Amino acid sequence: MLQALEGIPTQLVARQDRGATGHFWSVFLAPGQVLKAARKLMGAEYSLEDILALDFAEGFLVLYHFNRWDIDERVTLRVLVSRENPVVPSIAGIFHGAEWHERETRDFHGIIFEGNPNFVPLLMPAEDADVHPLVKSDKARLSIKEVLSLGEIVSSNGEIEALFAEAEAGEASDA
Repeated sequence: MLQALEGIPTQLVARQDRGATGHFWSVFLAPGQVLKAARKLMGAEYSLEDILALDFAEGFLVLYHFNRWDIDERVTLRVLVSRENPVVPSIAGIFHGAEWHERETRDFHGIIFEGNPNFVPLLMPAEDADVHPLVKSDKARLSIKEVLSLGEIVSSNGEIEALFAEAEAGEASDA
């Protein structure tokens, strides 16, 4: 199990095939656990690589990629938020570089990072603040199970695993 996140309530923790996915661990969290997880990763000397979002039929999946430079243990935190209320806490107070990633994700997907200290548009013109070019039409959205694979599940509360119940092993690739 990933030691750095010990004690954090998770929805699902899975070991990944690094060669296929680029990371060792995939951790699904509820939005309310993001700040706790970020603090723990900072304390364990992880660095934030990026934050991005994917638009799925089930909602927006916000991904946070972390890595340590002294050991090769890349971690992806995943937070699924609804399209109707796409809000997660900002981690910019913990990882200062997160401010830009959060602003970019807001520009492209409309996700709100509560507490971001400089939440003005980064790449989109201010007059287009309500235009989010990476939000897909309902017809173009795929299901999360069509795109991602879970990997080797280490722990699960069943909530995220249920989204993948119908997916067949080996059918999906990982983002």
